[in-house]
Amino acid sequence: MLLNLERFYQACNPSRPLMIENLDDRGYYIDFASVRGGKIIEALLRTITRISPHTPTCQLFTGHLGCGKSTELLRLKAELEAQDFHVIYFESTHVLEMVDIDITDILLAIALLVSKSMEAMKLRIQPTYFTKLFSEVVDFLQTPIELGVEAELSIGIGKITAKTKESPHLRRRLRDYLEPRTENILQSINKELIDRANLELKARGKKGLVVIVDNLDRVAIRPLPSGRSLPEYLFIDRGEQLRKLNCHMVYTIPLALSFSNDSAQLQHRLGGGLAPKILPMIPVRQRSGEINMEGLELMRQMVLARAFPQSSPPERLNLITQLFDNSDSLDRLCLISGGHVRDLLGLLFDCLREQDPPFDSNCVELVIRRQRDYRVNAIDMSESELIFQVIQEQRVKGDIEYELLLRSLFVFEYRDHQGVWFAINPVLAETEKFKSWLKNSKQMI
Repeated sequence: MLLNLERFYQACNPSRPLMIENLDDRGYYIDFASVRGGKIIEALLRTITRISPHTPTCQLFTGHLGCGKSTELLRLKAELEAQDFHVIYFESTHVLEMVDIDITDILLAIALLVSKSMEAMKLRIQPTYFTKLFSEVVDFLQTPIELGVEAELSIGIGKITAKTKESPHLRRRLRDYLEPRTENILQSINKELIDRANLELKARGKKGLVVIVDNLDRVAIRPLPSGRSLPEYLFIDRGEQLRKLNCHMVYTIPLALSFSNDSAQLQHRLGGGLAPKILPMIPVRQRSGEINMEGLELMRQMVLARAFPQSSPPERLNLITQLFDNSDSLDRLCLISGGHVRDLLGLLFDCLREQDPPFDSNCVELVIRRQRDYRVNAIDMSESELIFQVIQEQRVKGDIEYELLLRSLFVFEYRDHQGVWFAINPVLAETEKFKSWLKNSKQMI
């Protein structure tokens, strides 16, 4: 089989999650469940379809940025739709200001997307509470917003949020007005929008409504005047309100919240007693540092599937030399990625920007060196000390400093039969700073 270079280039785009309902994308998909510590998406699916199909559920999902969460959530969407659920999936980064966000922003975004979806099905919903609220909001903000008497709910929300998005001052004023009315807003969304939507969906043969809110894990890590961080405020302090929506909800949350001192509160307030499902890295090495052959083989297949989606796994192994000068160059990329899906695709994409396949070892080392230098420039002295602690202990704490390590991809999380463990990003492990520290540590033992 010959390599289709243009298709391979597009398939390696690190910013594009796989749309599993798309036949072409399905050919690129690799199931990593056997090395990730369990069938995570299957558990989310089973909770909705088997355990509680008729009663709303609220489930939490997390993992490193770029580890494949969006692809897995889109697979969840496809599988739910195959079982006759109506699914609304949206990337919150496209709708919300992640550096400046509050509970009412999230609730209005959900109302906006649900109402748009219903309107697309020719179901026109005009909640009386929102009609009155929008009129009051326009008067309060004292800014011209033409809503129109007959406007759909989605148009009303869209116009108000668009106006306030342009101005931080207006956004703060809107929140000050909406905050005391949060419970009323929740009740209206439930009774006048979601409950009606569920009734209409079931009348049309659907089993119910599911809303998947992706990318909420990208909420800015910043302290609030209260001393809490923004993620702690949203997902823990206000978590009970986020779980009150009368439909199945799946929220992505920041990974570090799972390791904070408030993780139990997170589990009970927002998760309703259920801990977040965590999507870890693919382990290409074991805790001891030895190569994890199963994880490495799956990462090889991920690369090869992007080039030869219609070939079987054994057939792909015979096609390696169409992509690389030898299998060692492929393994080098897989191992240096640390099992991070987007980083591996980014390295591949960079190789393609340098030359056409097959990539030789010089090309591979060039893109690795470029990645290493880019990442190491972001590390300051205090973060270096935290990284060295993680290397020694193979664990992280819930402090905000450690949250920065996770979000900056300085350290990676893995799971095995012993549980959770952490390791430095392999591309950083090759820096002189790390090599020197490791040498000194061995001398002290």
